[in-house]
Amino acid sequence: MLPIELQKYTSRIKGLDKDAMERARIRQDNLAKPPGSLGMLEDIAITLAGIGGGLYYDTNKRCVIVMSADNGVVEEGVSSAPQSVTYAQTVNMSRGLTGVAVIAKQFGADLIVVDMGVNADIQSPLIKNHKIRKSTFNIARREAMTYDEALTAILTGIETAVHAVNDGYTMLGAGEMGIGNTTTSTAVLCALTGIEPERAAGKGGGLTEDAYERKLKVIRAALYKNKPDPRDPVDVLSKVGGFDLAAMAGVFLGGAYMRVPVVIDGFISMVAALLAARLCPAAEAFMFASHSSFEPGFLHAANALGKKPCLNLGMRLGEGSGCPLMFAVIDAACAVMKNMATFEEARIDDGYLDEIRRGDCFTVANV
Repeated sequence: MLPIELQKYTSRIKGLDKDAMERARIRQDNLAKPPGSLGMLEDIAITLAGIGGGLYYDTNKRCVIVMSADNGVVEEGVSSAPQSVTYAQTVNMSRGLTGVAVIAKQFGADLIVVDMGVNADIQSPLIKNHKIRKSTFNIARREAMTYDEALTAILTGIETAVHAVNDGYTMLGAGEMGIGNTTTSTAVLCALTGIEPERAAGKGGGLTEDAYERKLKVIRAALYKNKPDPRDPVDVLSKVGGFDLAAMAGVFLGGAYMRVPVVIDGFISMVAALLAARLCPAAEAFMFASHSSFEPGFLHAANALGKKPCLNLGMRLGEGSGCPLMFAVIDAACAVMKNMATFEEARIDDGYLDEIRRGDCFTVANV
């Protein structure tokens, strides 16, 4: 049973509009192209119809919500970067100087930067202050946070998404900034799915072999010591997660509650999306995966969630940097749905497709 504060939102997350999706499928089938020839763009357009309830979805105003927080597990030497980078890059995001900030600007997206638990005092009107406290605890030695803190972080993410939609945003992305959060995300993924750390853990921003072995040892120790309950995602977050991860899970829930698409970035974002889906399975339908991550655990998380990323660019930055790229892909799907001519409008007799439509005439069997 979910806490009542979460049920307030999750109980109101409903499925996609099937009638609108069927109308969208019919339009896609009548556009002047071979059936299915635009692949995932067609699937995206149909899903957006289910989200919005009409053939055409407005994606003009979009933002990436970046949750920033520090993780006490960095004490164990699991990251190549010092903890101070979390503070520096959180501030730099608000100044438009980081990877996600530059890419977002290029594709007409805004940034909402939120301090969930940076281990420093931040005084900036450009950064939302929802700091729970300065950093989680070291999961190798104790639970990351209390159950109530985990719940507060999730609810903060939900409310941030709700406020964004109320401000006119119709498409969201979920990003993060937090040194050490590939370790906490891997621990959460292992707790939720039961896979071994060796199959899920990567080298994050870069680690020597010795440091990587230490990271594996730390994750195993955290899982053994804290014993997160996979049946309760809030418990998992409280024991081995992070404020950033919990708040991102809330963004996915808040987007689904407000019936807008939410884009998944890389590994950490995908784990947050999986957490959200475990809290409310109906929220999964509102999620769109952007790019494949370099982290080994990414595909395990994506498969557990049932999401296939659209892009494979070898990216491993995080921050939400894949979200603006996916916004552009979604724009393309919407443009096709709205502006491409049907066979009738193009004055093309589509009878030549009758035989093709009766079966798969595209797959080559011996390839």
